Amino acid sequence: MPGLLRGVARTAVVAGTATAVSNRVSRRQAGRWAEQDAQQQPPQQPAPQAPAPDEMSSNIDKLKELGELKAQGVLTEAEFEAQKRKILG
Repeated sequence: MPGLLRGVARTAVVAGTATAVSNRVSRRQAGRWAEQDAQQQPPQQPAPQAPAPDEMSSNIDKLKELGELKAQGVLTEAEFEAQKRKILG
């Protein structure tokens, strides 16, 4: 029985140490990514003016059509996002 307890205790120590190290690495990496994102943020630009109502409904129709094409598998996610940015921006 003491051999079994020793094995269980050793496993618990190893698992606990591995978890602690993994969490520390994850936190450190997240901090590095946050620093990189902060450095790469473009300067804030003023918000664009709202489009006219006719243009807005036209844009909505275009977005619906894009959504249907994506749902049918004609457009990939990347193509969908690119076209959506063109319409909205």
